[in-house]
Order: sequence, then C-alpha cells, then structure tokens
Amino acid sequence: MINSLIFNKDLITRYDTLGPRYTSYPTAVQFDESFCHDNYVEIARSTNEEPVPKQLSLYFHLPFCDTVCYYCACNKIITKNRAHAAPYLQLLYEEIKLQSSLYDRDRIVEQLHWGGGTPTFISHAQMSDLMRHTRDAFSLRNDDRGEYSIELDPREADADTIALLRSLGFNRVSLGVQDFDPEVQKAVNRIQSIAETRAVIEAARKHAFKSVHIDLIYGLPKQTVESFARTLQKVIELGPDRISVFNYAHMPRRFKTQKQINKADLPAPTEKLNILQHVINYLTQEGYTYIGMDHFARPDDELALAQKQGTLTRNFQGYSTHANCDIIGMGISAISKVGDCYSQNVYEIGEYEKLVTAGRIPVFRGLKLDGDDLLRRDVITQLICHFNLEFEQIETRHRINFNDYFYNEISILKGMERDGLLSIDAERIRVSPAGCLLVRNICAVFDKYLRQTQAEQTFSRTI
Repeated sequence: MINSLIFNKDLITRYDTLGPRYTSYPTAVQFDESFCHDNYVEIARSTNEEPVPKQLSLYFHLPFCDTVCYYCACNKIITKNRAHAAPYLQLLYEEIKLQSSLYDRDRIVEQLHWGGGTPTFISHAQMSDLMRHTRDAFSLRNDDRGEYSIELDPREADADTIALLRSLGFNRVSLGVQDFDPEVQKAVNRIQSIAETRAVIEAARKHAFKSVHIDLIYGLPKQTVESFARTLQKVIELGPDRISVFNYAHMPRRFKTQKQINKADLPAPTEKLNILQHVINYLTQEGYTYIGMDHFARPDDELALAQKQGTLTRNFQGYSTHANCDIIGMGISAISKVGDCYSQNVYEIGEYEKLVTAGRIPVFRGLKLDGDDLLRRDVITQLICHFNLEFEQIETRHRINFNDYFYNEISILKGMERDGLLSIDAERIRVSPAGCLLVRNICAVFDKYLRQTQAEQTFSRTI
C-alpha cells in the first residue's frame, strides 16, 4: 500500500499522456468480432471441469435513464416511458437462463452488481422479478457474505427503494453525485440536491448496508478548486465508506452527448491539476486511504483491507475484493471474463433480441488470451492494485525469468526510475509515492498492444 502520496506537478505534467485505465488487459480495443457464441459456450463449459472451478460474479446492465447527463460515456437509453423496460427485462430473463445453463449449480455467486444506466429506473416489482429470476437460475448466497452491489441515482430512489433492495440481498450501494455545485450541475444537466442524496445514505445506514460509495468527477465544466472543495466538504459530511473521483474525459467524437458541453467552460489543465491535488490532500487528511488511481476508502473498508492482504484486483467495475471469480455480464454491452477469455454482448436492443430469442449468448466480440496476455495481465494487475511487483511470484506462476522476458520493458522503466516514479532492482518493482498517481503510465510499459493502437482516438488522459 502507498501510505503517503507525493503530488509532483512537474512529473504529472510530463507524463500526462493518453492511455488505458486497465479495467482489463488486454483492453477492449483488442476484442475481435470473430469471437462469438460458440467460442464463449465452449470456454464457459470448460471452466466447470477445472480442478477447483471459480465462484461466480454476475453483472447486469440496465441501460435506461429518464434524463441525459451530458458527461456520460455509458451505453444508455434515454426515455421517460417506463414501459420500455418491460420487454428488455423479458429478454434479460432469457439470457439469464441461457447463461446459467453453462455453469454448474454448485458454483456460488460471490459477487453481483446492477449497473447502467439507472438500475432503479425499473419498478419495485420488476426489481423483485429480476432478482427472483436470478436466484432461480444461479446459486446466490443467503448469508449476506457476498458482495451484492447496485449503482444508484439518488433522484431515482427513496427509503422504500433502499428497504426493498436490502430485502433482495443487496448489501452495498454506489451513489452517483459527480458535483454538488449548482452551476456545474446545470452545465452537465444533472440537478441533484444534497437532501435527496443524504436521504438515500441515511436509509442505507438504517438498513445496515455494509458499504456506501460516492462517485465524483473532476474536470467538469464550471468547476474550480474552490467550488469542488465545497463539494468535497459536503461529501465528507455524508460519511461514505468509499469515494471515487474520476477524471472527466472530454471525447465528444466518441460520446455524442458530450457535444452538449461547452468546451470553453471546462477547467484549464492547470486548474484541473490543482483540483486533483486538493482532492488528494483533503481526502487523505480526512482519513481515507488511497487505494489507487481514483479510489479512496476508509482504512477499515473491504477495499483497503483487501489491498493490505494482497487480494485486491481490478475488473470492469473498477477495484474489487473478489479476484478469483468468473464474471458473467448480462444485458446489452455487458462484458464477461470467463476462463481465459473476455467477451462482450451486442450494444443494440434489436440485435440483442434477435440473438437471445434464437437461443444464443448475445456475444459480438471477445478475445481468448494466450500465455503472454495472461503474464502481462498478472504484472499489470499487481502494479495497479498493489504498487509493488515481486519477480519471483510472477516467475513461479508463469515459468519465466522476469529480467530476461521483460528486458526491453525494464530498460524503459529505468528511465522512469531516474524520474522518481519507481525503484527497480533484480527482484522487484516498487512504485514510489510520487509515481502512484502515474501507475497507468507504468502499467503501459508492459502493454504490448498499445504501440499498435491509435491512443488519441481510443483512450483518455492518464491524469
């Protein structure tokens, strides 16, 4: 763990380039459309035959929102007509049946997540039905020891919603806030009061949710150091267990809704860096542990404990405590990580319907990882989760000599060592307190695909 961060503005400015967030390696850019239903089914079934089959993690994508947030880069459907959710849920139930038929029932669901979109766009009855279909098809835990989480828009939830979610088995909530400043909210079309946010958190505490997570974004239009400092103070008063402070990536060519943001209103690069510096100083002073990249958690939170114990991992939902799970993504655009493959479902509901009703897993692209991919994924995961890499562990797992295999990469890292980002010797790499904010840059050294990728069209800035 990094016990103290050093915010070196000169280093950050020099290394602030474009690069992946490494929620996977290889990244989704490498997914191939030749990977389809048949590939996925074969690999999924084969995981049941492993000496010790992995437990399961389920992700459900519920894409509906009744208003658009201009910054959003998620796959979403904007509609005020709640009836649109019903036919989608019927298709989702069919996919649940198809997916569950591939996995033995003794594989317990240790992790479950509803994302979106706005998962609470659907009615209470529909929430209950979705969980019932899931429980009928998969072996969910009944003892509250799993990590069952849901993304909440406080504008789309009340005390009754929270009580229902707890009764359905959810024990963690993640609340989208982004910013409490009225001018910023107006600029991004997300008007959300502190009162409605507080009401949801208080309800979650009343019903003994194990963790409350708040998402913020820095770099939004109209933001200043002073305005975001006021937001942070209000967030701390709400007492979340985890806080994520994401870097807004303005990429209107890829995400059309971002075209509605006035680029002239975005904070200048210097101001944006100053906001980040204040975030780090303030949250660490308030007792939060820096987990990595954009995540902070209380020292007794499961993320911080997993990092201390060396079991923290990273997946498409961010940092996670469940490293040893096969992840099954369901719904449009959902991504799975099963066995040694990644796969992604189709984006459009029409194509989703066509495939699911034909009895096919709605995969449109994916990737079977080879030995080199698995090795590099292991290296990147260790660095991005723990800021430390012991060569002997990698050598034992992958039967290589680290210094020989990564001779060229080590040469590049030596330059980073001279800049103070890390230290490297014959046995390990240790990321320095000044380098942990640039861990994406360090990980990128081991990314063999990055040189082949048009980064300016694909990835956000690393800071």
